[in-house]
Amino acid sequence: MPVTTINGRGIHVDDEGFLTVYDEWDEDLGKALAAQIGIDMTDAHWKVIRFLREDFATQFETATTRRVETVGGVPTKEQFKLFPKKPQKKMAYIAGLPKPRGCV
Repeated sequence: MPVTTINGRGIHVDDEGFLTVYDEWDEDLGKALAAQIGIDMTDAHWKVIRFLREDFATQFETATTRRVETVGGVPTKEQFKLFPKKPQKKMAYIAGLPKPRGCV
């Protein structure tokens, strides 16, 4: 399992850069990850990220865009506005979660 340095600390990641240890994530790291992919975090972004983190803790898999809409209450169109081009992948990356199944 590769380790990379983000914000001056070692973080375990997979070959694509997705975090592999749930407890290594915090909101400061989330901000740094978002900045790496050009996302300027707002309250709307954090609503999605916090939902994903809470949902993962009970479901043990990264929520799909459909689940973020139906359970998290954030419409798919809004997800695409907040996280343009591949929102599910970007949301999971920033939230420090595994790459969602079905994402290429």
